[in-house]
Amino acid sequence: MNSYTQIICGLVVFYVGLRMFAGGAKSLGNIDHLSWFTANPMYMFFGGLIMTIIWQSSSLSTTAVVALVAGGALAGPDKLPAVIACLIGCNLGTTFTAHLAAIFSAKEMSNWYQSEGFRVAMIHSGMNVFMAVMLLPFIYPIARLVSRF
Repeated sequence: MNSYTQIICGLVVFYVGLRMFAGGAKSLGNIDHLSWFTANPMYMFFGGLIMTIIWQSSSLSTTAVVALVAGGALAGPDKLPAVIACLIGCNLGTTFTAHLAAIFSAKEMSNWYQSEGFRVAMIHSGMNVFMAVMLLPFIYPIARLVSRF
């Protein structure tokens, strides 16, 4: 099978999987019993962070959030700031993977924190923490801007 066919097959499988995931999210319907969590941007930020650390995939976490929005479970202008905060948390959660890679790729486990991998992981984490600190105070204006489209 040539590479173009593999790319097309991969995209089809991804699309079908996303549609199935969105259909499952739609069947969730109303999750008002979690409104205390989904209405609070800081809870959703830490939820996205923890979800990404557990799954080790920001793509999966982001897809889950987008599917819940598309399914209506997290839809609405009142939940948009919390969804944005959750996506920022998903982005920050990716830094955990870099730290794991730095720890397990160190030549000596006793001084893994002195390795080049750890330095790269710290820069990666620092940039994402900086981005989160800069964006989180502005999630309500960002939500108003996004809701115009």
